[in-house]
Amino acid sequence: MTTIIATGPSADVDLRDVADAWFRTDRAVLPHDSVYPSGQSDAEIEKHNLGQMKESQDAAALAALGYLKKDPKQVKVTLHLADIGGPSAGLLFSLGIVDKLDGDGHGGDLTGGRIVAGTGTIDPDGSVGAVGGVSLKTQAAARDGATVFLVPKDECSDALAERPKGLRLVPVTALSDAVASLRALEQGQESKVPSC
Repeated sequence: MTTIIATGPSADVDLRDVADAWFRTDRAVLPHDSVYPSGQSDAEIEKHNLGQMKESQDAAALAALGYLKKDPKQVKVTLHLADIGGPSAGLLFSLGIVDKLDGDGHGGDLTGGRIVAGTGTIDPDGSVGAVGGVSLKTQAAARDGATVFLVPKDECSDALAERPKGLRLVPVTALSDAVASLRALEQGQESKVPSC
């Protein structure tokens, strides 16, 4: 899972910081209101982000169990992740659940030993949605050794704009796409895996 850190909603940012970040690929300069809702306190924004994370985890569990054709009443899924908010880890949460629970002979390690990163919201039906900040997330993933990055298909152009060397961008629109691509990579079937 990848995440980005934004300055706090009430943080003072000086011109030197803005100028420095403007010319770096691992940072972005954005208007305050494009990141944070105006008129809300830091505590209100944190509460909102944590609520989005909880919704994302619930949707991830439903998507994964639906993919695996398991009844949510018979499987208890608990996810623990501290100090992260927002919905952008949904796809990766779902993949983790699939990897842990898949009992059809494919389970065990969807990564095939690779360092795989990615981002994307998830709906309970398994649809993957865009998140924003993709180019920053690909930079972080490559820095930490990832060779494959799962990206919402609608954000391929953003991901390609600052794609780090050696990082394969795999577009996905659904949880099933992500699982199929990872299994194909694991089996050495590189040609069956789409790229941005």
